[in-house]
Amino acid sequence: MAFWIFIALLVVVVLWVVGLYNRLVRARNEVRNAWSQIDVQLKRRWDLIPNLVETVKGYMHHERETLEAVTKARQQAISISGDVAARAQAENVLSQTLRSLFAVAENYPELKANQNFLALQEELTSTENKIAFARQYYNDSVLRLNNLIQMFPSNIIANQFGFKPEVYFELETPQERQRPEVRF
Repeated sequence: MAFWIFIALLVVVVLWVVGLYNRLVRARNEVRNAWSQIDVQLKRRWDLIPNLVETVKGYMHHERETLEAVTKARQQAISISGDVAARAQAENVLSQTLRSLFAVAENYPELKANQNFLALQEELTSTENKIAFARQYYNDSVLRLNNLIQMFPSNIIANQFGFKPEVYFELETPQERQRPEVRF
């Protein structure tokens, strides 16, 4: 009788370990999926930027520095692979240069009325919103995984199988946390 109780207890423990391990794997895969969703939107943004720059070039011969900064930031963002922190920093620089491009574009009424520019600006704005949602989903997924890795009793299984906490996608500069100023 004691043998069967021991076997039943062993089966329960094994099933518990398997269940926790599977939750950890599911959470890790969710983080990877969330990051790939960010990648999809970033690729879309990278593809839109050359069209936007070419459209703006025709109107803004004087703003060469801004156009070069956008192109350089795009190239740096594309070339970085690897950890989340480095990619996040490059993408934040690209976002800042795009903001400066749109700010400069405000000085060109003919450009603001150009349909190609307006369409590209709308596409880029839509893409930026999708990136923001993808980043939020990624951070939510990281939170779930990190909670599992750090909370008892799943932390025991996580440590045994080498699960590591993931890094959040965060803002790099304090200016990005500030509310934008709108003037009419």
